[in-house]
Amino acid sequence: MKKMICLVLSIGLLLGLAGCGRGGNSGETVTLNVFNWGEYMDNEYFLVNKKFTEETGIKINYQTYETNEAMYGKLSAGGADYDVVFPSDYMVGKMISEGMLAKLDFSNIPNYALIDDLYKNLDYDPQNEYSVPYTWGTVGIFYNTKFVDEEDLELGWDLLWAEQYKQKIAMFNNQRDAFSVALLKLGKSLNTTVESDWQAAFEALREQKPLVYAYYNDQVYEALINENIWIAPYYSGDILIICDEDEGNPDIEFFAPESGTSMFVDAVCVMENSKHKKEAEMYIDFLCRTDVAKANAEYLGYSTPQKEAREQLGPEIGQNPNFYPPKEFLEKTEPMLTLPAAINELMDSLWIELKK
Repeated sequence: MKKMICLVLSIGLLLGLAGCGRGGNSGETVTLNVFNWGEYMDNEYFLVNKKFTEETGIKINYQTYETNEAMYGKLSAGGADYDVVFPSDYMVGKMISEGMLAKLDFSNIPNYALIDDLYKNLDYDPQNEYSVPYTWGTVGIFYNTKFVDEEDLELGWDLLWAEQYKQKIAMFNNQRDAFSVALLKLGKSLNTTVESDWQAAFEALREQKPLVYAYYNDQVYEALINENIWIAPYYSGDILIICDEDEGNPDIEFFAPESGTSMFVDAVCVMENSKHKKEAEMYIDFLCRTDVAKANAEYLGYSTPQKEAREQLGPEIGQNPNFYPPKEFLEKTEPMLTLPAAINELMDSLWIELKK
């Protein structure tokens, strides 16, 4: 669902090292076009893409996006040719329904056996034919302890509507996450198909709007760290960067309201029109390998569904309840599912109205 600081979006990263990846019997060197969230892979220490090229000879043309909706818009417009993509749960379901994703040949992905069964056969891909879990996490609220009264945390999601913090609150700048927060505040399902629930969530967001300093995605990092804002909803995996003593702001903490929250799974998939499906599946298998999954989990902070990788994580991450919450908390989370077209259209139109 997105992720650490994205300094530059949509940067092509062409890694062509020694060796030649070959496509089928044609003899050409294979380049995989990979489309991922910004800074959602270790490219600093383990150097995931570079290592894959060194081991296989297959080149990686790596580009990034900021939201599921931006990714979907580019792909559905037909203006881009990608092999591997990383949509979130509800977007996986949407892309499956529209024939955008290829069924996977799991004989090319043997490391799939290392993925915890808890993250398989989920509602967005019930037979696990089109996707492999990459990371998961929850949504909560980041707040600055210097300015936010500890007692106000008892407000839960209503903290984002607290008048005393007017113009020090940020909100998601994508409709699905923003509406989900409003639905959580109202005690409604994130996946409700009742139109009046979406109207009520819209009214809550409209009521909140005068309190909001800005609507942010990746920009929330700088705003929180520099104390332009004091409160913002965002993803649990970003604790490592936002609250870091050196790169972030140690006065910032994170909590997930006791009433419950959303849980997301970001998956890795192959596009239906990929010309290099086998090589794309090899890449997915590489991402599922223990050393690679561990490196990504340590770099990103997002929770890994890979069993061996989690067992090898240090206590700062592997035993941190913000990254790996206890069962009783997870029972109060809800995943985002693929919504009916009519509800998606309603949400989109209400979002446009809100942002006017």
